[in-house]
Amino acid sequence: MRELTDINYLESLFSRHGFNLKKGLGQNFLIDPTICPAIAECADIDDKGVIEIGPGAGVLTRELSKRAKKVVAIELDTKLMPVLSETLNGFDNVTVRFDDAMKCNLKALIDEEFGDMPVSVCANLPYYITSPLIMRLLEEDLPIQSITVMVQKEAADRICAEMGTRECGAVTAAVRYHSEPEIMFQVKRDSFLPPPKVDSSVIKLNVKSDNKLINCNKENFIKTVKAAFYTRRKTVVNSISAALNIDKSNISDALAKCGLDPNIRAEKIKFDEFVSLANTLFEVR
Repeated sequence: MRELTDINYLESLFSRHGFNLKKGLGQNFLIDPTICPAIAECADIDDKGVIEIGPGAGVLTRELSKRAKKVVAIELDTKLMPVLSETLNGFDNVTVRFDDAMKCNLKALIDEEFGDMPVSVCANLPYYITSPLIMRLLEEDLPIQSITVMVQKEAADRICAEMGTRECGAVTAAVRYHSEPEIMFQVKRDSFLPPPKVDSSVIKLNVKSDNKLINCNKENFIKTVKAAFYTRRKTVVNSISAALNIDKSNISDALAKCGLDPNIRAEKIKFDEFVSLANTLFEVR
């Protein structure tokens, strides 16, 4: 296992297979041998099916395979095919699918690869697709129990922020609609080859088994949240009015019914207050 976190071995491996790092795909390979075991441990994947996105050279994939019943790794870069063929040779519970995780049919993949097996997602995500990929995993109501991913520290802080605080945003509320997020641990930038310009964090999103318990239409909730953060520095009245073309007096009335200040900004609104606002706002319309 250690050789996949050894810089000299990685460079030799890549050179042998004619592989060059692609900055545009956010390819940063872990060289700290303690990180992947820690990620796999906190993911709680014993005897489960696991989807990994962006396996790279396979260092996390190997660790996942020790615990999971089956691992399906989705990799976009076909240039890694010979690399993964070598590094995952002998890991019989691992399947690599060369596809785009943002475009492939994940529901069909889960049905085909895992059947009735409980499934979780665990990955070191490329930074450039962090938010859209997490939202895709959550919003498509896939049969997954949790999402454990390494992301840029700033993204982790935003995703896991408490609603009603300065750090929160539209993605914070959307994530909390579908899951219970938490930051597990931080990872320094020098843990990677090549080192990124920022530190990372490992987060875990425990997917809610039934978000229908939230007394709010999902479409209305997400629409309200995105509109409220549409122009973050403006008041909610101005932001929602600009985003959804709703009369400002109707938005002010909805805020008043929810007991919220008409001059409030989105970052000050808590989760339950967003639920009430979404319900009231669309009743007003």
